[in-house]
Amino acid sequence: MAARALNSAHRALNSFLFIVLASFLFNIAFISAKSTIEPCSNADSCNSLLGYTLYTDLKVSEVASLFQVDPISILTANAIDVSYPDVENHILPSKLFIKIPISCSCVDGIRKSVSTRYKTRPSDTLLSIADTIYAGLVSSDQIREANSISDPSVLDVGQTLVVPLPCTCFNGTDNSLPAIYLSYVVQVEDTLTGIAVRYSTTITDLMNVNAMGNPSIKAGDILAVPLSACASKFPRYSSDFGLIVPNGSYAITASHCVQCSCGPGNRNLYCMPAPFAVSCSSMQCRNSNLMLGNYTAQQSSAGCNVTSCSYGGFVNGTILTTLSSNLQPRCPGPQQFPPLKAPPTTVIRDSNFAPAPAPQSDGTGSPAPRSGLIPSSIGSLPGLPPASGPVGTGFSSPSSSSSSSLANPLGSILAALMLFIVAYFLTSLSL
Repeated sequence: MAARALNSAHRALNSFLFIVLASFLFNIAFISAKSTIEPCSNADSCNSLLGYTLYTDLKVSEVASLFQVDPISILTANAIDVSYPDVENHILPSKLFIKIPISCSCVDGIRKSVSTRYKTRPSDTLLSIADTIYAGLVSSDQIREANSISDPSVLDVGQTLVVPLPCTCFNGTDNSLPAIYLSYVVQVEDTLTGIAVRYSTTITDLMNVNAMGNPSIKAGDILAVPLSACASKFPRYSSDFGLIVPNGSYAITASHCVQCSCGPGNRNLYCMPAPFAVSCSSMQCRNSNLMLGNYTAQQSSAGCNVTSCSYGGFVNGTILTTLSSNLQPRCPGPQQFPPLKAPPTTVIRDSNFAPAPAPQSDGTGSPAPRSGLIPSSIGSLPGLPPASGPVGTGFSSPSSSSSSSLANPLGSILAALMLFIVAYFLTSLSL
């Protein structure tokens, strides 16, 4: 009799512990944020973008220091006018959303950026570094693992930490068109529909790229968002091979000698001499009087004969130029350039620096934009040539990388532990 009572009490206690622990682990496992990862198998680097929200007022140079990138590359990626005096020390307002251009490597079979280093300050914790300073682009567990930290509660002031940041490239294409991918941290008020509208894409495309089974998202998820872009066709041996520029923005390359832009209205990369006082190799096309970015047009009964001098890459300190002639139905008009924004001083809701609308019309021509750009200390960002990108089910062809939308590893471990508890509970009931 006593044994039967004891057995009943044992079962009741098991039931109670099961309910409490299962509920706790279920919540933790499934509240963990998701992030899209891209498997890789080669050592090539590529272009990517981070969507970053400032946690406080910061100078452009301070933001650049957080990510170890060139301040001017941040400004040009967001089409911010760099002709303003001392623009690198311009103070950007708290809560401003900007795009950060980064180089994406293949590390342990996964695309990620590992070039960012952070020096700890008093009162820093792994959680504050991840969630506040880097705005959720990385988790405290990822920082801990990347730096082999056994006790996350102990951080030395001045300690240098590797900050692994998300990035995806998918061979620089989306549905076989040039694209660059933005790692976007989902906010509380976000919906997949709203994100698709803002970045001129579709819910279907976002779901395919991120291998999502349904359109449900939650705050803290990191989505790979494809942005329309202009891709270069430079030879593999050029130092700026794979240069790709988001639609509606600019880039500097060839040791600050060449300025390239994308759009509006087309996916044709347009490059011209950068208006800087730097020493550059010749930018005149051979056997021609045309300079880089210039063209001549002659109307004929058959159409318009256009001869142009275009940029062909940067090789061993030499700017390559290509002279080409072709017959077009009509003569091109003046070159259209992405509009430039003044350095922001306030944050206006829904006016963040989102990419320009997808191109819908053609535009060609020559002269220069209304404002010059100042030299970059880094130059162009390396990338991969156009290839087949993620289409259909969200998984690319065997020759390209595929995406995987994975929960935080901690969530997977806890889910496994929860299953173990279930098995133990069922076993105990049979005793």
